[in-house]
This record gives sequence, C-alpha cells and structure tokens, in this order.
Amino acid sequence: MTVVEIGRGKSGRRAYALEEIGIVPSRRTRHQDEVSIAWQIDAYRFDLPLVVAPMDSVVSPATAIEIGRLGGLAALDLEGLWTRFEDPEPLLAEAAELDDAAATRRLQEMYAEPIKEELIGQRIEQVRAAGVTTAARLSPQRTVRYYKAVIDAGVDIFVIRGTTVSAEHVSGQAEPLNLKQFIYELDVPVIVGGCATHTAALHLMRTGAAGVLVGFGGGSGQTTAAVLGVAVPMATAIADVAAARRDYLDESGGRYVHVIADGGMTRSGDIAKALALGADAVMVGSPFARAAQAPGHGYHWGSESHHADLPRGTRLRVGTIGTLEQIVHGPSTVADGSMNLMGALRRTMATSGYSDLKEFQRVEVVVTASATPR
Repeated sequence: MTVVEIGRGKSGRRAYALEEIGIVPSRRTRHQDEVSIAWQIDAYRFDLPLVVAPMDSVVSPATAIEIGRLGGLAALDLEGLWTRFEDPEPLLAEAAELDDAAATRRLQEMYAEPIKEELIGQRIEQVRAAGVTTAARLSPQRTVRYYKAVIDAGVDIFVIRGTTVSAEHVSGQAEPLNLKQFIYELDVPVIVGGCATHTAALHLMRTGAAGVLVGFGGGSGQTTAAVLGVAVPMATAIADVAAARRDYLDESGGRYVHVIADGGMTRSGDIAKALALGADAVMVGSPFARAAQAPGHGYHWGSESHHADLPRGTRLRVGTIGTLEQIVHGPSTVADGSMNLMGALRRTMATSGYSDLKEFQRVEVVVTASATPR
C-alpha cells in the first residue's frame, strides 16, 4: 500500500479507477466458445455475471423479464415510479421531454407520490409469473416498512441498496435497521451495499448477506463526489472488498460472499476489468438505458437524482443504440464497447487464457503508463 503525504497533517492512499487498469494476456489463449461466464449466487444460477441496476430509466417489469430470458438478473426499484403509480408510462415519457433546467424539480415532484404496497406485490408477481428469477430493491430507510410485502410477493433475491450502507448505522432519530438480525430472519438471499472499503465490506459480510455491492451506485449522472465529497476510485474499491471476501472466508470457516461491482462501468472493457480485479458479478445501468426497450426513452437517472432534500445526480441524455439483446449478446454495430457486452467478456477471458470467472480473477493486471494518482 502506497501512502502519499497530502500535507503535514494528513496522508492518503493512492487509489485507481478502472480506466487506469489494464488486463495482461497470458501465454495461453482459448477459443471463446470454451469460456464459461456463468455465475451462481445462493441457489440461483445465471448464464451471465450481470445484474441490471434498479433504476426507473432502465428496469421495468417488462425489461426485467427480458433480461432474465437473456441470462442475467434485473432488480426492480420498489421505491420508483412503478410502485407509486398504476401506470407510470406517461410520467416516464414526460421525464424524457423535460428541459434540463426543470428536470430535477419535476422528478422530485413525481417521486413525492407515496409508495403503494399493493403495487409492490403486483410488480414482483408480474416478473415472477414470467418464470425468471425476481430481484427487488429497497433502501435501508424503507426496508423495515415494506419488506413483508416484498417477501409475500415471492421475491427470489432481496437487494438493500443505498449510496453507502453500513452494518453500524447510528441514529438518535429512529431505530436503525439491524442488518444482521433482519437478514437472519429472512428466507431469501440478500444483496446489500454499497461500500468501498475492506472494513465496511467485512462488517456487511458478517451480517449474513449473500452478496455485497461495491461502489456508490447512482448511475453515470451521479454527482455524489461533487455534493458530498465522497469518492473512492472503483478499481481500488473492488480489490479491497475482494480482499475482505477472502479474509471473511477464512474467518467464517468457508462461507463465501459474492462481490458485485456497482457503478462506474459503461463499456465492456470496464466490466472485464471489474471481474479481473475480484468481482464475482457486475451491476450496471447506463449501458441498458440505451436500449430500445428502456423505460427512460433515451434518458438515464438514478434514485439520487430526485432526492427530496439533496439531489446527487442528474438526468442524462444517453440516446438509443440497439435492443437489449444486442447490448447483451450482440451483434454490435459500433466499436466503442457499448454493445455485445458479454461477448466481449468471453473474448477477453479467452485472450487471457481463462475458462471461468473464478480463474479469471487470478489474471495479471497492470496500472497503465498514463495512470495518475487519485
């Protein structure tokens, strides 16, 4: 670990972003058809190490079903428009037409509508009825209030996701969520996050979570660093949390907790590097906001962008480049890494000589010559 002196009173670690990392090919290569990118968490096996982020601009019940059929997992945001309105389509269309200057205020107004418990059940049941694995997200602040509706609807994987989630939240205003007790009492696997350090990840793993999210989410338009000053470059965060997974595996006598990189990945190369650094799977949003079926109609925003008191994200124009199937499996019509994400991952693994994801975590990586300390 390299520590840099910022000034006489403060030092800090050097940390690296994904764009500063390169994957090193080995002496052995493979045919990409002999590469497996399958991923299993708890009892659920997926053809792809892919979780599509719970954002209204990306995941609707219909797109969650389609992603499931393509081999991945999509998490529905249970605090989004789909659980606030019986028919959110007109509002989603309106969100795509808003002037940039008015977008944040109007999004705040839309999301001020109360969440309706009956819609939570209806949306989960809609996805479940299609025969794909269902995943749904709540924030830590609303988990206790709504989790029974989620479980009763038959969700398969429960996602507790916030900008930063800790196992030791302190509050004098209300009884905080006891993650360890909560997860222990549930009969479904829980994915929880985000976190960005070894210590925070280790504490989350000790709660009994099946998976831990690395990063602060929020989408490509998040402004968390500008608003809060909170930022940890993704490459370093993934490597630190992967080390926590190894330490917890020893500490617990063999219990494996999955590391899921969340955010900061817009291209296929970013996904490959996240997995090379130790992630078991990735949670991505912005690449799928560009799908023809995306609910955001070519725009992308996360839950932070409509926070009632302190928005930490903007609505971004991302455009439309192809169908969900083209973005996941190709064929690609562009050369920028925005399509055929999983085909590119297979080719990266084949080029570096690895046949499955666990092996690929051992691949050699380098810090590129153009990298600058962060």
